Amino acid sequence: MSMTVIPQADPGAGYRAQQAEIDAAVARALASGWYILGREGEAFEQEFAAWLGSSRAVGCANGTDALALILRGMGIGEGSTVVTVSHTAVATVAAIEMAGAVPLLLDIDPDTYTMDPEELTAVLEDPPPGLPPIRAVIAVHLYGQACDLEPMLAACQAAGVALIEDCAQAHGATLGGRRLGTLGQASAFSLYPTKNLGALGDGGVLATDDYELAERIAAIRQYGWKERYVSSMVGVNSRLDEIQAAILRVKLTALDWGNERRRQIAAAYDAALAGGPFAPPARRADAEHVFHQYVLRAGAWGMTRADIQARLRQDGVGTGIHYPVPVHLQSAYFGRIPLGPAGCAETARAALEVFSLPMYPELTDEQVGHIGWALRNLAG
Repeated sequence: MSMTVIPQADPGAGYRAQQAEIDAAVARALASGWYILGREGEAFEQEFAAWLGSSRAVGCANGTDALALILRGMGIGEGSTVVTVSHTAVATVAAIEMAGAVPLLLDIDPDTYTMDPEELTAVLEDPPPGLPPIRAVIAVHLYGQACDLEPMLAACQAAGVALIEDCAQAHGATLGGRRLGTLGQASAFSLYPTKNLGALGDGGVLATDDYELAERIAAIRQYGWKERYVSSMVGVNSRLDEIQAAILRVKLTALDWGNERRRQIAAAYDAALAGGPFAPPARRADAEHVFHQYVLRAGAWGMTRADIQARLRQDGVGTGIHYPVPVHLQSAYFGRIPLGPAGCAETARAALEVFSLPMYPELTDEQVGHIGWALRNLAG
């Protein structure tokens, strides 16, 4: 077998798979002579909203901005607390602080790596002292699978706080037959190149059924303009450019196929792990996983994560770590971000053990078979 290392992610493969269509879309956008907030962006917003099943979508510069824009559009900033998790991309917490609010970080369920709904219910019923009022919860649908959202929605409704879905890793995932991003008051999607729906640069989009909220956010993303050059509210500069929008329109047409291919790859990995020390990623019974990442834990192998990664690399398999250091333990945040009553103990434990196998739709059957062989060889 070839010892060329199969990368854990390969966004270039996604471009090559639709190269002719993407090149034509880029040429169309370039020839238009309009490069910011034009027809391509409007069409992408409409097509994405229709695919998602939401009333409105608003494009922006990146997924971090998408979250921050939602908070700003809701009037959630200084004098507010926003609850989320520490086992997430730093972007989630950065967005809360960009809006001027205080993050409160909770622990995760160790099986699915998503927010512990019992801890959320506890902090909403009895908020930690000394913090501003809790105004929103950002539920992070991690690795391609839904949070345990039903009790979280109920707890938020009882407390009168907004629930915002962070769908940066969950494009097309479902819960109870509904696509994630349509269950809370608003949702944010990253369009970073490695995402299930990825641009060839930075990009983000948010969705909501609240028309007035969407209109406010659309103004805020461009200096607060409703009339050109006249700011009716304080805004920012966070726009999805026409070239990326044109690329995303092409890639959206293949998203459902790509998610199904990811599930096929995950099933092959499951089969390779059967009977060994590794448990495959947990799936919620009422949810459809889209496997942005296929994540395993090192603890069951009796080897360190670094040893496992080295062994797999020797066998030609690249791996990744999402995420090696919890947000609350990173130097920029350590000691100044409040934690929930569980102290993020499960989060810290997971961060020492998790690693991700190669996962993208363009993996060939031969590559998937080689990765399965490497997993069996590792188990020995």
